[in-house]
Amino acid sequence: MTIEPASPGVDDRSAMGAPRKRLFIKTWGCQMNVYDSGRMADVLAPLGYAPVQAPDHADMVILNTCHIREKAAEKLFSELGRLRESKAARRAAGGEMVLAVAGCVAQAEGAEITARAPWVDLVLGPQTYHKLPEMVARAARAAGAVIETDFPVDQKFDHLPEAAAPPGVTAFLTVQEGCDKFCSFCVVPYTRGAEYSRPVAAVLAEARRLVAAGARELTLLGQNVNAYHGEGPGGADWGLGRLLRALAEIPRLARLRYTTSHPRDMGDDLIAAHRDLPTLMPYLHLPVQSGSDRVLAAMNRGHTADDFLRVVDRLREARPDLVLSSDFIVGHPGETEADHEATLALIRRVGFASAFSFKYSARPGTPAAGAPHQVRETEKDRRLHDLQALLRAQQKAFNASRAGMTFAVLITGQGRHPGQIAGRSPWLQPVHLIGPRALIGAEVAVTIETAFPNSLAGVLAASAGGVPVQPPEETAPA
Repeated sequence: MTIEPASPGVDDRSAMGAPRKRLFIKTWGCQMNVYDSGRMADVLAPLGYAPVQAPDHADMVILNTCHIREKAAEKLFSELGRLRESKAARRAAGGEMVLAVAGCVAQAEGAEITARAPWVDLVLGPQTYHKLPEMVARAARAAGAVIETDFPVDQKFDHLPEAAAPPGVTAFLTVQEGCDKFCSFCVVPYTRGAEYSRPVAAVLAEARRLVAAGARELTLLGQNVNAYHGEGPGGADWGLGRLLRALAEIPRLARLRYTTSHPRDMGDDLIAAHRDLPTLMPYLHLPVQSGSDRVLAAMNRGHTADDFLRVVDRLREARPDLVLSSDFIVGHPGETEADHEATLALIRRVGFASAFSFKYSARPGTPAAGAPHQVRETEKDRRLHDLQALLRAQQKAFNASRAGMTFAVLITGQGRHPGQIAGRSPWLQPVHLIGPRALIGAEVAVTIETAFPNSLAGVLAASAGGVPVQPPEETAPA
């Protein structure tokens, strides 16, 4: 993912006529990283940096990394090798390229990055993005690299500027960072730090700015988002359910979502919010990782398979049209064939609209990395194949179940073909249809004609006498 320029030529001249500096950001990983990349662009804008689509002639390149995926460090150093040539070419042409590594790999590897790639100028962890202008200035004065991978006492959100770029129809809003769960396979507590929840006032203020700029759907982000406990008015402690209720009162905000959740933090008030708030979409990503109690204990998940199933049942009782997605890891150290079968049984019992699934891979410094009884790669491959086949069948069946239905679709932009527009169903499926661009930003009634494995195609129900569910933002009542 790259941070796109706001408009053609925005990188050429500033408002004052001075040459703009070109900024290229490449982002790996989760939506939190996507959000962070946007905020890094915001914090560098006052220094004259404007986003561009390619790194070759950039004045600054930031690689925003993710440590969750397999071989994350290897992929980073491969990219750094290519950028070394770009940086040398830029210098030969009389220019300079500031090269920065950010994100979770930066936090985990620290000085090892500059030891292996001494042409890197900046290494910064996820909690230090607000210090980027200072770091750029230090790098210009320093003979060596500038490294910032501490967890500062001050919170970065207190120092970040307001977002500069228009958000589009859908926008992300970070409300919580870090994790205190310490799952045996996960590096997040070590790279993102302890759980921190933004104050309610700050969240609501940013949400209102995003909606005023045109966002119709907000997705709340956090490594453990339903552990949110922000300071509310008068010092009261607000959970995520209460925060969602306040957000739902913002005029013109059509939809709310949140990700990623933990089963242990799905409390009564949050489940009630799914029952009470039409704005809260009937789609929830709730990672379970395994269906085996023995493996869940080894993972330090803090819940059993039955605990997870009880949460699912309560959610579906509160919101009957709610569907679930999840995360699964196969081949965690010590996982047996019986454990694998227990996971398949849980998947059959729940039925998922979509899911992410991975083979276990060791992350240095995590408890599972040195655990005995590591599972053979060939066995991981077979189990992953079985699990993904079941999940694909469930996703295909769920999409097929939408055919013939009419429901609200939020139109988010143009489609790939002439005359086509695209949007999202309440269950986060991409939906394609023929319609005017004027509907972008509107929630419209769509009748689904065809279901594909990963998307839906339909027609405007308005053609049969219906009307948009909600008008575009520019024509919506104040």
